Amino acid sequence: MMKILKCSPAYLELEDIDALRAMGFNRLSLGIQDFNDHVLDIVNRDASKLPVTSLVGRMREQGFDGVNLDIIYGLPGQTPENFKYNIEKTIEVNPDRIATFSYAHVPWVKKAQSVLEKVGIPSADEKLVLMEIAFDLLTKNGYMPIGMDHFAKKEDSLFKSMENNNLHRNFQGYCTKETTGQVYGFGSSSISQLDNGYYQNTKLVKDYIERINQTGWAFEKGYQVDLNERVIREVINEVMCNLFVDFAVIGNKFGLSAEEVKEIVAFDEKNLAEFIQDDLVVLGKDQVKIKENGAMVIRNIAMAFDPNLTVAANQYSKTI
Repeated sequence: MMKILKCSPAYLELEDIDALRAMGFNRLSLGIQDFNDHVLDIVNRDASKLPVTSLVGRMREQGFDGVNLDIIYGLPGQTPENFKYNIEKTIEVNPDRIATFSYAHVPWVKKAQSVLEKVGIPSADEKLVLMEIAFDLLTKNGYMPIGMDHFAKKEDSLFKSMENNNLHRNFQGYCTKETTGQVYGFGSSSISQLDNGYYQNTKLVKDYIERINQTGWAFEKGYQVDLNERVIREVINEVMCNLFVDFAVIGNKFGLSAEEVKEIVAFDEKNLAEFIQDDLVVLGKDQVKIKENGAMVIRNIAMAFDPNLTVAANQYSKTI
């Protein structure tokens, strides 16, 4: 059973790692975001309290099954030169897995982000350059692209799972289908990701404590999914995780035919024509295969399987 915890290195002590292992946690993820102090200052984030190599070394000593580092590209102040250093430093730390997240600029959701516009947000073209730097350096140094934005060593269970079309993704990141289970969120603002829906706790700590004390629950909002939404979620998960979708296999899971699954996701080959022409996607009988180089634009490819997607201003973060 995987017990995973995401940690901010700005507050993590060696003794904390020992305590977490004693509690039963067996995987840790460090939210590095950037190794450059200048960039961290701009986004008002503290650097790691201790050398990251020391933290990861202690995790190895304590027998953690895997270590992940989170890096963000597209932050204000990032340039090809300092981001290259970022990735080189990450490789030097030698984690088992690396997540390279695209910075999501959504000031209509997080008002504080509007301050960063004064510094300057990298354009889509500039972010693409940063993403290509990460992809090139990581794949040349023993890391394989996993699903969307993630990389893992060949011996890692995530890579092996993807090879067997057995990779899954939840709010905590990538995992195998056997280990994902349901995701139960504890604490303010946390989100529970269940088979039948999503439920988010209140964001304010004071409100969270009061509601827990009064009722034992702190849900602020929730959404229950119907059969069609479960099918759509399954198809998009397969595309984003395993770069492969078999409509017949998904149909069997829900008691539907392959054609019924296609109808639910409004599948149309025309929506994939551009990716097929660029040799990123290959179609088979009731199957869609995304080639390895297609992983870089997997978000765009996955959009072709979402019949509910509407592109409106200030609704979503950009794909790049």
